[in-house]
Amino acid sequence: MRILYAVQKTGNGHLARAQEIIPILRIYGDVDILTSGSQSQINLGFPVKYDFKGISLFYGSNGNVSFLKTFFKNNYLKFIYQILQLYVYKYDLIINDYEPISAWACKLKGGNIVSLSHQSSLFFKETPKPKKLNWLSWWIFKNYAPVTKKYGFHFEEYNENIFNPVIRKKVRNLKTTTSGNYVVYLPSFSDIKIIKELKRTSANWTIFSKHAKASYTAHNCTVFPIDENEFLNSFANCPGVLCNAGFELPSEALYLKKKLFVIPIKKQIEQECNALALKEIGVLTSKKLDFNLIEMWTLSNKIIPVNYTNNIEKVIEEIVLENTSFDTEFLFI
Repeated sequence: MRILYAVQKTGNGHLARAQEIIPILRIYGDVDILTSGSQSQINLGFPVKYDFKGISLFYGSNGNVSFLKTFFKNNYLKFIYQILQLYVYKYDLIINDYEPISAWACKLKGGNIVSLSHQSSLFFKETPKPKKLNWLSWWIFKNYAPVTKKYGFHFEEYNENIFNPVIRKKVRNLKTTTSGNYVVYLPSFSDIKIIKELKRTSANWTIFSKHAKASYTAHNCTVFPIDENEFLNSFANCPGVLCNAGFELPSEALYLKKKLFVIPIKKQIEQECNALALKEIGVLTSKKLDFNLIEMWTLSNKIIPVNYTNNIEKVIEEIVLENTSFDTEFLFI
């Protein structure tokens, strides 16, 4: 069986999840990997057959999506050309992690495609969503990577087709303490803005920055460029994580029983939904970088209990069997 696994590189969470999913997909056939996007700082660790620039969101410096940067930094004609050139018919199954080129290629040409992503979970009526959604942001979100058949990951299993978060083995195997600095990952804010607020707190901070070219220290903050090994070491030993309201990092923080404080990126519909879902289970959230709230959070001992079992092999098996004529008998020969 020929499988195409298409994953976007806007942020690091998609690639982190792909590191766990790709080896499982290889059980069922030959797997080609397609990536698109330009906002990731980690290495997938597998050979990529198609690597496209795609369409990415770009952030401002004050916790927001910059629609101006997003409009001018993306090459839309090349994006359309790549959609038209992608030959989707040769694949028996295409699994899409909110990746637009493969999604639009299948929408225009046909193809056996299903979505397996956190974003997919937001289309189910049971998942928490703000009462008021910006219509333009929601329209863009719905049409970014259009796929009819959807399976999702979320902080809770709100629907039978929504599953526990995928926690990487690298994270599951960490030996944790709470003796280190608090960890910060807020790519939608400038380093200057983050340090300006955090220097007013009594805690010590390790900030991972996509803007920094080398590590440096300012006041009670140590800043590092994005590095997976350095991050995992700091993550394992931190008492808590301050981050945007993405999905993978908050899930991993909850799994490791770390304190969690999230600030959703402004004008990004997924982050608004995530922040609401996290708030409902007891996670502290804020719409802005507020040192008073952050100081209060560092002084608390509130841990949110979760039970994220490692069921990704079962999830992949279910998706393959439901969407192909794959025969599992050969797996047991």
